[in-house]
Amino acid sequence: MDHSYIILQHYWWFLVSLLGALLVFLLFVQGGQSLLFTIGKNELQQKMLLNSTGRKWEFTFTTLVTFGGAFFASFPLFYSTSFGGAYWVWILILLCFVIQAISYEYQAKKGNLLGKRTYQVFLLINGIAGPILLGTAVGTFFHGAEFTVNKEQLTEVAMPVISSWANPLHGLEAAFVIWNLCLGLAVFFLARTLALLYFINNINDKEIDARSRKQLWIEAPLFLVFFLTFLIHLVLTDGFAVNPATGEVFMQPHKYLFNLIEMPAVLAVLLLGVVAVLLGIARTIWAPTWRKGIWFAGTGTVLTVLALLLCAGWNHTAYYPSLIDPQSSLTIQNSCSSPFTLKVMSYVSLLVPFVLAYIFYAWRALDLRKIDAQEMKGKGHSY
Repeated sequence: MDHSYIILQHYWWFLVSLLGALLVFLLFVQGGQSLLFTIGKNELQQKMLLNSTGRKWEFTFTTLVTFGGAFFASFPLFYSTSFGGAYWVWILILLCFVIQAISYEYQAKKGNLLGKRTYQVFLLINGIAGPILLGTAVGTFFHGAEFTVNKEQLTEVAMPVISSWANPLHGLEAAFVIWNLCLGLAVFFLARTLALLYFINNINDKEIDARSRKQLWIEAPLFLVFFLTFLIHLVLTDGFAVNPATGEVFMQPHKYLFNLIEMPAVLAVLLLGVVAVLLGIARTIWAPTWRKGIWFAGTGTVLTVLALLLCAGWNHTAYYPSLIDPQSSLTIQNSCSSPFTLKVMSYVSLLVPFVLAYIFYAWRALDLRKIDAQEMKGKGHSY
């Protein structure tokens, strides 16, 4: 295989992994929604919480769409296999984000059909179901799914479908795999932890600050329990390895542990990320006036998730294993776009730093002034 083509495949897996890592960080919006009635004890406090996350929900939604689009363009076989086979889980995820958008836009409008509280309940549902479903779906990158791939089917005029799903639940079965659910719950409690750190940083209210710091004692340990359980299982379990010479997929003991050992840079990113998350949480808990925990924990989240996703796809690893036909497992080699497509998209990806710079500018502009009760009582735009 052309060496430049291999570089492009790894480059695009890195970009997709980075987008996935950014998405997990931005799920603090969902985490904040799930804490609406826990941290906000009156209507004014709930309004401050909703505006704190409401000014960021579009970043999360845009990143989700970009993540899906990048996956489709660079690894179309995964898109057709997972999005076309495990469609129930993806439909539910999309539905969660749709009701989020509707709720933010209509809850504060006078005379809305369903009433403000109904839309807030929709946000609560999105805040709980969204992170758990996404985490569970990502868990299949490591623990596999029940599908087959037959590229010869593409020539069948009657049914040119090369990927077939072998389970009638079409993706929902992933939630019944304990390790997938463990990752889903880790993402859920991480989202809530990041939301608390963001509230502390973004809202100027003593009661919300005190309540958020107290709630950290609950959410952070739960996140650590589920995440460390998943991580320990991951480094101890067998993984789907790929023979680089033949493309054959086979089971290798401790595959993900060896991936980290054989890719020391990825291991360093993982460890740095974990330390940054722990530092952001611990210092916020122990320093009553410190409010920058979200940036340490947020950066650590991006680094940790990036390392895990790179571990899933690099170093001759099947990133989407098939449980019923290992040779149908997807790798970055057998599921990617053509060299021309990847090359053209790589030129387009050079614009990414400019997009990130704009996001940083917009984010900073929105957060120049901390949210407080006085602003919520004013006549400016609020959710």
